[in-house]
Amino acid sequence: MTNPQNSCPACHQELDWDGQYHCSDCQRHYKKIGFCPDCDAELEKLQACGSASYFCNSCNELKSKSRVKFAFETVD
Repeated sequence: MTNPQNSCPACHQELDWDGQYHCSDCQRHYKKIGFCPDCDAELEKLQACGSASYFCNSCNELKSKSRVKFAFETVD
């Protein structure tokens, strides 16, 4: 259940999925965060009926997943 675009920000290896994104080389867990392509605010992920949508509270509108900028943040 990994995506080739899901690479570790530290070592650039593909992340595994164990309930969270995990780098087996760095031994770290990450969470994937989406940012608005228009204003760079963190997006709210809305999940319903098996699909995900992204909402920007700053722009007050839905954003297309194909335009969302994703980043990985280390989980403590």
